[in-house]
Amino acid sequence: MNRKLIWVPVLLLAGFLLGGLTYYLLITADRSAYRPFTPRVPAHIEETSRAFSEIVKAVSPAVVNISSTKIVKRQQAPFDEFFNNFPPFPNGKTQRFREQSLGSGVIVSPDGYIVTNSHVVEQSSEIKVSLYDKRSFRARTIGIDSKTDIAIIKIDAKDLPVIPWGDAEKLQVGEFVLAIGNPFLLSHTVTMGIVSAVGRADVGIAAYEDFIQTDAAINPGNSGGPLVNIRGELIGINTAIFSRTGGYQGIGFAVPSNMVKAVMEQLIKAGKVTRGWIGVTIQELTPELSQQFGLKYSQGVLVSDVTRGGPAQRAGIMRGDIILEYNGKKVQDVGALRNVVAQSGIGARVPIRILRRDKDMTVTATVVELPSEGAEMKSGSAQRPDSPDNVLSGMRVIDMNAAIAKQLGVEPEEKGVVIVNIEPGAPADDAGLKRGDVITEINRQRITGLNDFNRIIARIKPGDNVLLFVDRIGKKFYTTIEPQ
Repeated sequence: MNRKLIWVPVLLLAGFLLGGLTYYLLITADRSAYRPFTPRVPAHIEETSRAFSEIVKAVSPAVVNISSTKIVKRQQAPFDEFFNNFPPFPNGKTQRFREQSLGSGVIVSPDGYIVTNSHVVEQSSEIKVSLYDKRSFRARTIGIDSKTDIAIIKIDAKDLPVIPWGDAEKLQVGEFVLAIGNPFLLSHTVTMGIVSAVGRADVGIAAYEDFIQTDAAINPGNSGGPLVNIRGELIGINTAIFSRTGGYQGIGFAVPSNMVKAVMEQLIKAGKVTRGWIGVTIQELTPELSQQFGLKYSQGVLVSDVTRGGPAQRAGIMRGDIILEYNGKKVQDVGALRNVVAQSGIGARVPIRILRRDKDMTVTATVVELPSEGAEMKSGSAQRPDSPDNVLSGMRVIDMNAAIAKQLGVEPEEKGVVIVNIEPGAPADDAGLKRGDVITEINRQRITGLNDFNRIIARIKPGDNVLLFVDRIGKKFYTTIEPQ
C-alpha cells in the first residue's frame, strides 16, 4: 500500500515539470513570432540615398546665408492725445529705420563672387555673408539686375568652395532637383523635389522671365539659394514662391542657370546688363487670332507693333507679321523671344523667319542696344454704332483727336475711335476691352474715325467674329471678339 502511494507525488512532480517545460516552449515560440522585422532594402535604393547625401555634402559648403540692412525713412505718425504731451520727436519729423532682409546665395568663384537675388540686397547699406564653416564677411555689391532679379556681391576671401555650372536648357520635366538655403533662419536646409515645368513666363516676378518651376520646398529665406540637379550642378537660383499663405504650397520658381551666368558675366565686367533690341511689340498667338490670320494652328508670335525707324522696320517686318524663327530657333512664345533677343549680341545680324499672309519669308535685322526706359475724356459726342446687333453692340465710341491722345498717353498722330462706354456683359466686355482703349483697325482694315468705324461694322453679321487692333495707353495688341 505504501509502495503504491509513493508513486503519487512522483507523478505529480513529473506532470508539473512537463507542464512547465511546455509553457516555456510555448512562450518562447510566441515571443519569437513578434521579433522586430528588418526589411531587405534593395541595393540600388541604398545607393540612391547615399548619392543624394553625397550631393548635399559637395554643394552645401558653397551655399551662404545673407543678411542685408537698409535704412528706410518714414514720416512720424502723430501720437494720440495723451502721448502728445510727451513726444520723443516733434510731430511730422522724418525718422530713419533699419530694415533687415534675409536670404541665401551661391559662391560661384573661389575668390569670393556670390550670386543671389536682387531683392535680397538692393538698396542695402550693409551686407553680411555667413559661410558654411561659420566664418562671416562684409560683402560689397558688384552689380544688380532687377529685370531678372539677379545680383552679384563679393567678399574678400580665397580658395572658397564653388558649385559647377549646369546647362538649364537640357533640363527635363520630371528630373530630381535639390533646393538649398536658409528658410526661416534654418541654416543650410535641404529639400528635394522634381522639375514641374520649364520656361515659365508671365508670372509677374521680373521683366525677363524663363523660370524653372519646382515642387522642392522653397520658403522665405531660400531666395538666392541654389537649385541643383543630381550631378550637383547649379541649374537655377531660387527666386520666388507661389503662395496664398506666405509659406510653401508646392510651387517655386528659379531663374535658369544660363540666364544667371549671362547676367553675372556682364555685371562683373561692366556693372550693368546690356540687352539686345529689334523694336517690335509682340503678343501671344491664340487659337482665335490664328483663325483670324488664316492659320491652321498656333505657331510663333504675332507682331502687334513695329517701332518707327527701328531695326525690325528697317529689316522689313510689318505689323501683323508672325515671327516663326529667330536666329534659326523656333519661337514658342512671347517670353522666349524676348529673352533670346535680349541675349543677342549688340550689332549681330540675325535672320528672322516670318509669315505674312501665307507668304513665308526670312529677313535679317541688326540687333541694337535696348533703349533706356524712358484719365478723363474731354467732352465729345459719344456715338453708338448705328448697325444691326453684332459683337460690337453695347459699346460707345468717339472720334480720336490730339487732345484725347495726350490724355490717354498714346501717340499724338494716332487715328481711330476711343471707347467711352461698354455695357456690362456685352461681347466687348467679355473680350477684356476697356474704357479708353483706342480701336485703330477692324478685321485688318484701318480706322481713321467714326465714319470708317460705322462703315465697316455695318457689314459685320450677328454671328461673325471680329479682329480688332487696339492701342491701350501706348501698348498695342490684337484681340478677337466672339459672339455670345
